Amino acid sequence: MTAPAAIALYSPRIARNVGAIGRVCAATGAVLHVIRPIPFQLDDKALRRAGMDYWAHVDLRVHDSFAEFAEAAGEGVWLFTTHGSRSHVDAPYAAGDCLLFGNEPHGVPDDVRAAVPSGRHLRVPMPGPAGRSLNLATTVAVGLYEALRCLRALS
Repeated sequence: MTAPAAIALYSPRIARNVGAIGRVCAATGAVLHVIRPIPFQLDDKALRRAGMDYWAHVDLRVHDSFAEFAEAAGEGVWLFTTHGSRSHVDAPYAAGDCLLFGNEPHGVPDDVRAAVPSGRHLRVPMPGPAGRSLNLATTVAVGLYEALRCLRALS
């Protein structure tokens, strides 16, 4: 069975966030793509603690470069970025789409942003007075559950 949606993390920096995101992926059946470089091992203790016993159920695919990931992902990539002009709730998600997220301090570099068509750049609206950005794991969960809702993949 093909996963209804996938998550991709570009060069994540915080192992606990990757563990929490893996747990969300395991709970939803989403594939988790991790794009190197990463400054920790994927068996890191903090990652396992955040992922709890769910980590064994994560469909994890590791890519050595963005080009390798892009070849595997195809055209159904949506980039979540604070620079996005479209709200994540307005995207016409399709089965098999992949939601791409940058790392915690920097997002994605300009060449990666340019590789995803600008019409596929999404943002999570932040209407509050201190709304600059959310924690990466929180943003992934918000985006993934919206895509799954649109695809009617929740039960």
